[in-house]
Amino acid sequence: MNKVNTEILNSAVETLGKSKLTVKELLTVTKEHGWSRQQTYNRIKNLPKVGLRNGQAIFELAMDTAPTVVGPVATAPVAPVELHNVRSVTNNEVYVPAKDATFVAWGHFADILRIINSGMFYPTYVSGLSGNGKTFMVEQACAKAGREYVRIQISPETDEDDLMGGFRLVNGETVFQKGPVIKAMEAGAILLIDEIDRGTNKVMCLQGVLEGKPDLVKKTGEVVSPKSGFNVIATANTKGKGDVDGRFSAATIIDEAFLERFVINVEQTYPTAITEKKIVMKHMKKFEAIDEEFSDLLVGWADAIRKTFYDDGVDEVISTRRLCHIVQTFSIFNKRDKAVALCVNRFDEDTKASFIDLYEKVDATINNPEPEVSDEVLEKAEEALREGMKDDWENDEEWNA
Repeated sequence: MNKVNTEILNSAVETLGKSKLTVKELLTVTKEHGWSRQQTYNRIKNLPKVGLRNGQAIFELAMDTAPTVVGPVATAPVAPVELHNVRSVTNNEVYVPAKDATFVAWGHFADILRIINSGMFYPTYVSGLSGNGKTFMVEQACAKAGREYVRIQISPETDEDDLMGGFRLVNGETVFQKGPVIKAMEAGAILLIDEIDRGTNKVMCLQGVLEGKPDLVKKTGEVVSPKSGFNVIATANTKGKGDVDGRFSAATIIDEAFLERFVINVEQTYPTAITEKKIVMKHMKKFEAIDEEFSDLLVGWADAIRKTFYDDGVDEVISTRRLCHIVQTFSIFNKRDKAVALCVNRFDEDTKASFIDLYEKVDATINNPEPEVSDEVLEKAEEALREGMKDDWENDEEWNA
């Protein structure tokens, strides 16, 4: 490309204030220099294409050669850079969760609800063993308060792009999609960061967010200020110091400066036996498998295992969530022992055997042989069937004993 060509293309860059131009944008400048449409096409066909904008190819114009300005120097200010190919892609991540009929308010629910209703920015860290309702509690508190919330599931792969947003290819066009954190800030919603202790140091991009300050979206230059009501609640199995006994091997040690930005830590335990029975009974109602005796047995069985666990007698524990799984399984197979056995199969052989053995000892309906029927009674029944006198033997006291 000769010097004149370079000057004209550089002029296009200066005039439009950007180096990535569509053919239509180039034509508006080259036409002023007397180029025909065909001349413009011939001169830019070897330029690198870097994407599409509104269906038109975008060309990258590199200003390798300093432009030589011919004629009077323009005094008008250079137009600011316009990010025509940057926009937000909306979705349904921000919503008010529905109330769940199986939820029972207990433990720290009232505290979480009060924090949410205050409208105050008050970062809260909720820790506790798996399956005790931490995430469910926050969700249902938002449902009761009628507050929008956004849930983020943290994993070792979670990074700034997942949290704050990044560029995506949509319908052949490169667009910027705002991440769940930005959406929650703009909506003034509750941001629920689930399993925050599963992340790496990449979640440190949330430092400023945890201070309630505006966030600079580095990829677009936009500054997002949190709307009134925005708050962050995180859940985790550990307190951010890692796991010492190997139960939560994916849990990491969270940076102390990051943890320090949470105002309080709420320690969630398992519910009391009375509360847990209410939860189990609500799930039995949901799955149309009501058996109050079975409910009492399950709750007592789980409580005994937990006490043994806390005394270091066993390495595993039966969570409230697992009791609900047993109820659901019971609704399918209609057998107590089978529901328990299937739902403890995930444990190692020794643990599974000890859990099943303990349950069989507390449930009198397990392993009880059916009463034997004498040969005389069986012969009587067969004879009655042959003679079509079914009603006579079905009502016989000896047969029904």
